[in-house]
Amino acid sequence: MLVNDTHKLVNDLSEQVSRLVRDEFRLARMELAEKGKHARFGVGLFGAAGTAAFFGGASLVAAAIMLLARVMPGWAAAAVMAVILFACAGLLGLVGRKQVKQVGTPVPEETIASVKADIDMVKERSRR
Repeated sequence: MLVNDTHKLVNDLSEQVSRLVRDEFRLARMELAEKGKHARFGVGLFGAAGTAAFFGGASLVAAAIMLLARVMPGWAAAAVMAVILFACAGLLGLVGRKQVKQVGTPVPEETIASVKADIDMVKERSRR
């Protein structure tokens, strides 16, 4: 009788551990997917900042060309546009950096904490 009960308990424990591991993997996938969303958004903003900086540089080149070719107000308009584009690049870069920093480490921290708690619970119950 005791052997059958022990066998049943071991089988139950095995099933519960398997289910727990599957659930923890599912939680890890969900956590990494959420972190991936923030990382993609931040990287996209860095790309937008680079594009804005490129056009800012192109505007400065156009301003320099216009300044050398003719001393007219046309270069001033190009310089103003360059300043605006650089300001946009700076703003986009700051927002992108903030998004990337929110991601933190690519480790599923919540899942690791949950697994550690599960292990502690199993150890506690096994001592009884």
